Amino acid sequence: MSGRHVRGKVIARLKRLFYAAALVSLGGAVFSLAAVSKPAARHHTAPSKEKQATAMFRHGRSIFRNDTFGDEAFWGGTLQLHKAIEGAKNGGVGGGVSPKTALAVGLKVDVTRLPKAVKKALAAGKVNLDDPATTLALLKLDAVVGLKGRFTQNGKQLKSVGITCAICHSTVNNSFAPGIGKRLDGWPNRDLNVGAIIGLSPNLQPVADVLGADVDTVKKVLASWGPGKFDAELFMDGKAFRPDGKTGATLIPPAYGLAGVNLHTFEGWGSVPYWNAFVAILEMHGQGNFTDARLDNAAKFPVAARNHFGHVRTTHDRVTRKLPALHFYQMALHAPRPPSGSFDAKKAALGKKLFEGKATCASCHVKPTFTDPGWNMHAPQEICTDSFQADRGPDGLYRTTPLRGVWAHGKGGYYHDGRYPTLGAVVEHYNSCFNLNLSAGEQSDIVEYLKSL
Repeated sequence: MSGRHVRGKVIARLKRLFYAAALVSLGGAVFSLAAVSKPAARHHTAPSKEKQATAMFRHGRSIFRNDTFGDEAFWGGTLQLHKAIEGAKNGGVGGGVSPKTALAVGLKVDVTRLPKAVKKALAAGKVNLDDPATTLALLKLDAVVGLKGRFTQNGKQLKSVGITCAICHSTVNNSFAPGIGKRLDGWPNRDLNVGAIIGLSPNLQPVADVLGADVDTVKKVLASWGPGKFDAELFMDGKAFRPDGKTGATLIPPAYGLAGVNLHTFEGWGSVPYWNAFVAILEMHGQGNFTDARLDNAAKFPVAARNHFGHVRTTHDRVTRKLPALHFYQMALHAPRPPSGSFDAKKAALGKKLFEGKATCASCHVKPTFTDPGWNMHAPQEICTDSFQADRGPDGLYRTTPLRGVWAHGKGGYYHDGRYPTLGAVVEHYNSCFNLNLSAGEQSDIVEYLKSL
């Protein structure tokens, strides 16, 4: 083969390689161009702060109204309360709990959960309010405020019950009938007889075991509470009765008007999220983790120390992650405004001046929260009262009660234990305690001001 022929073949091969490389390069360029010209993928836009806040509010409201934190394991599984509710005729025990009985012990019905046909039948008197089966129907409708029924898959039998925050800290406006209406979240249910409801449980032995008592004693203690009261400290210190023989239970407090308030329980204890966890786990018996080494003090809290309540651990925490939204919702619950015509405006104006001046009320009840800004606790002797309830808390002090919406939670009295039946009696107490020398008329003016808050 001649040199020219060989050289020609080499050149031809180089040309083919060149063209191939050019095509690859061109293809890459086209691909790159296509990639650049392709519409950009849409990026997820984060919701606005306002939308996030609204979502958190709604989530917190749902938790407040609907979340049992898994406490059915206690109220249904351990105490078997659901069996007492349904009664023997419906697969449980005893006579059962009729709607009439349920309303009598302070349970409320959310009218917005009732279908039109049911409301029409109720209005016409065609619903048997003496039949426990009607109570079961209301539970299936999720209409009983704060009480959750868990039914078998076919819906024929109640298999358990649980409670939510709303059972104590919501009521209704009675717009349909007494005990039946639209929800009022944050309002204390001063009709609720917690002791009577717990006392229905077929198996109170676990409660007796925690307290180190017998079942008959437990029943006696529960019966002593009465409407609108609950003794959260009983399961810490075991002190069921005061030195004067009266119940150690305290009034259920409102859960509204707490924004900006430091400690909100009668004896302090801790912040709102702390108390939410305390109640959800130690009182409602939800499934969650809880820590408070103060409860290891066997001299002060013998029941809590014996049962290791200061160090509760569970493998499936159904409480802790819900505390932020629950707290957020509670902070949004404003105190209700007083109804038009419910107070004397002229006298209230005079009372306001006295409240902020001569009577010195505003030295502790500071606007706008009407409690002390910062540390809002006081020694019992500062307010001329006994220390029994204060001593049941960790610091031996009493909290300055926020006063907004005080007109809405007067049922059952005032102070932690309802010892003062009227606002007038409260003002009279402080008039004597602080030697204010207020006339009867001046005291009356201050009452009108308090009713206006």
